[in-house]
Amino acid sequence: MGNLQKEHKWLKAGLLNQMYWYHMFFGLVYWTYSQLNRSDSVNYFNSYVNYKNWADAFKPGTLFIEWVNYPFAKWLGFNYDMMMFFSTWVGFWGFVYFYCFFKENLRFNAKFKGWDAITIFMFLPNMHFWTASLGKGAYIFAGLGILTYGLSWPGRRIPHILLGGFICYMIRPHILFAVLVGMGVGFVLGKEKVPTYQKYLVALGAIVMSIYVYEDLLTFLGYDPNNVVDSFEEESGLNAQRLQSAGSGVDMSSYSLPMKLFTFWFRPLFIDSPNALGIVVSLENALYIYMFSRILNKEFIKYIKEAPAMVKMSGVVFISISISMTFVMSNLGIIIRQKSQIMYFMLFVIVAFMDWQKQNRIRKRGEIYNRIVEEERKRLAEVEGV
Repeated sequence: MGNLQKEHKWLKAGLLNQMYWYHMFFGLVYWTYSQLNRSDSVNYFNSYVNYKNWADAFKPGTLFIEWVNYPFAKWLGFNYDMMMFFSTWVGFWGFVYFYCFFKENLRFNAKFKGWDAITIFMFLPNMHFWTASLGKGAYIFAGLGILTYGLSWPGRRIPHILLGGFICYMIRPHILFAVLVGMGVGFVLGKEKVPTYQKYLVALGAIVMSIYVYEDLLTFLGYDPNNVVDSFEEESGLNAQRLQSAGSGVDMSSYSLPMKLFTFWFRPLFIDSPNALGIVVSLENALYIYMFSRILNKEFIKYIKEAPAMVKMSGVVFISISISMTFVMSNLGIIIRQKSQIMYFMLFVIVAFMDWQKQNRIRKRGEIYNRIVEEERKRLAEVEGV
């Protein structure tokens, strides 16, 4: 934390402390939930007894969480409660790095009803609940935050890129794949004044890395690399049946793509919410709808054409992952959990657009003021000449 504060003088220790205790509170909430309900975190913790060696669990996916858990539980004597709150602490770092990413890429503080929008985003309850336990949610969120922060200054933050990329690959290769593609697109099409050869080197690097993880990605997702289309359709149908049978099912098979995306991004809404947790999530989704409505503006098309690389990258990551997930998600409980990994990318694009609008308004006011001053100067010169 000290190194971040040295690099970013605007980083407020008070806000980070509040964020820390807020997130730890949700760790306590999730821990309480796990005492009363079945939780995968128990299986993650107990998994260390299944391995003779630590290296046996070093594989992408669920096993990676068991690999992380192994030395703490086996060698350091962590019990379940300690490992839960350690994972909560890991999830907290995702918020720290996403906060730094937002703040260093925006010129002004976007406001929501007079409140700082970025601060509101950092305290959304659903985001904290699903990233505060022993499981993939906390670690992939931290990995994404670290990776995204690193990509803001790739030349200066190679350790962040390597660490964040490693975590993302080991837990969800398809998310790393989307980030790599987004980085290549954003860097080539971004407005930054970077030598053309550097842009295409970065894009080429992203493509090469994407190709490298492609086959592993398909295998991880359960698809046949030699027959992607058929295996994708088969696996999507099976996943939809499994998720619907799990409860809170939504039959999205007949939905159009826009309706699937709306369901993934903004549901459950109040009509879908039978309990207190559902109402809280619905309030959060209502905020997402309001923020999304801010870009339903013809100026947004103009902005996105000249937007910087990180905005374009965030847009590509958010859209590509959203589309892929809509084909396999049909259970609102799973949707709520999975979308928490990518909603900050959407929110960043929106507040960056609001930031651009404010810059334009200030520039136009400045131009009007300068024109008035110039006209007044000319008038005074004419009077003095007379």
